Order: sequence, then structure tokens, then C-alpha cells
Amino acid sequence: MKFALVFPGQGSQSLGMMAAYGDRSVIRGTFDEASEALGRDLWSLVTEGPAEALSQTVNTQPLMLTAGIAVYRLWHEMGGKAPDMVAGHSLGEYSALVAAGVLRFADAVPLVELRAKAMQEAVPAGEGAMAAILGLDSAAVVAACNDSAQGQVVEAVNFNTPEQVVIAGHADAVQRAADASKARGAKRAVMLPVSAPFHCSLMKPAAERLRLRLAELSLSSPLIPVLNNADVACLTDPLKLREALVRQAASPVRWVETMQSMAAQGITHVYECGPGKVLAGLVRRCADGLVGGA
Repeated sequence: MKFALVFPGQGSQSLGMMAAYGDRSVIRGTFDEASEALGRDLWSLVTEGPAEALSQTVNTQPLMLTAGIAVYRLWHEMGGKAPDMVAGHSLGEYSALVAAGVLRFADAVPLVELRAKAMQEAVPAGEGAMAAILGLDSAAVVAACNDSAQGQVVEAVNFNTPEQVVIAGHADAVQRAADASKARGAKRAVMLPVSAPFHCSLMKPAAERLRLRLAELSLSSPLIPVLNNADVACLTDPLKLREALVRQAASPVRWVETMQSMAAQGITHVYECGPGKVLAGLVRRCADGLVGGA
């Protein structure tokens, strides 16, 4: 059996999300390490809240990175073997890169905090939006976005399953595209409670801020193959890995293709590494023959 571990991103956070892992020292130690890197107490935030603070992008991104790595370390402590491949959904790609030895955890935590701030500040509050389009194939969603732009930006940015696509861009254009998707037969079009239009071309200023910070960090070749979001490729050159992370901020998350690529490379089981079961629930809907779990 060949298996992959996948790491969740923003949206899987919840108050008390680490309670299921018990009072394990490796969990608390990982949060202590992240708290030291940021200069603030992430453990109190995840255990005591308030819940509203967990959903603030600048908190969510370092919290989810830390949660994913804490669970990964616990997996190893309990005798789990190294996966044959790793990947992460959006922010989760940073967790995958830490797990694969590309990024030092102590570097990754402040890096994703900067990423969160850069994304938040790339578009003025209220000007951007995201919506989940359910029950419509991706080609039709892309067509709805193209027809609805009208000089603004609206793009398909998360290809989560063949019939679950998230769109992002200027708020008015997103609403037009949501309505156009429903007119094309979508079962639902749900506006998402997010603070910025992630992964669309409006995030290019954030990508440039990431480029500057990444240039200051040392990246290593992966010890485990990492299937990335932007290219659906396993890169080995640290320079190319760095560039892919820059592009990822303003590029779609190609999750369906990621799961299909894993299946094509002989992966049979995909397990979600972190709190929640969002990604585990997507596995079978993306590729035949894959078994998902959390």
C-alpha cells in the first residue's frame, strides 16, 4: 500500500480543535515552538479562544500550520511510517513542505503570518469576496466567471471536486458569477465568510511580498515528494519550490488534479493530517480508486 498525507488549510479551524489528540507533549511542544516564533501564545488561542479570533486570517494561518505539524509529529512518535507523498490544500501546502523537510518549522510559522497579512492587505476590506459553487462542472463555472467579469476580476480558484468549485474576485463580479452559475444549473451558490478573495489574481501584491520574504529563507530539497497546488508537480529544486510558493498565492488550488495525480502515481490511500475531515471527504469524489481517511 502506498499512502499520502494531506494537510488542511484555512476553514478547518475550530475552538478546541486539538482536544481529540489528548495531552500529548509533542502537541503542546509544537505549539510552544510556534508561539515562541511569533511572540504570542497560540495554545491559549486554540484552547480558550475567542472563536472569532481563530477565524481572523492572521491567526488562522499560523494556527493551522502548527496544528498540521503537531499531528504529523505525533504520527511519527506513535510509530507511523513516512508517507510516500504529501500535499496540502492552499495554506496546507506549507505544512506539507515542513513535513518534507523543505522549510524549517521555525521559519514557516512567521512566514505564513506574513502571508496572511499580505493577503488581507492586498484588497481593501469589503471589495473582495468568495463563493462556493456546488453541483456544476468546473468548465461551466469558469465560463460563468468569464461572462460575469465585466471589467472586474472573478476567477475559479479552488477546484475541490469535479462539482465543487470556489470562485473569488471583486465582490460584485463574484455575485454576478454566482447568479450566472445558478442559471447554468448549479445546485447552490454560497457566499463564503472570508476576509479576502484568496488565490485569484487580486492576490498578486501578496505574492510579491512573499517573494521578498522567501528570498531571505533557506529551502532544502524535499525528503518526501510534495505535490504542489500551482503546478500539480513534485519539484525538487529549492529555487523552483520557492517560485511555486510565490505563484501559489495568486493561482488556483488544483485539488482534483492533485488527487488524480496521486492515484496515477500509485497512491491508494490518502489520510488527512490535522484537525477536521474536510479533505478526507473530498478524496473519493476526485479520483477513482483512492481511499480517504482522517
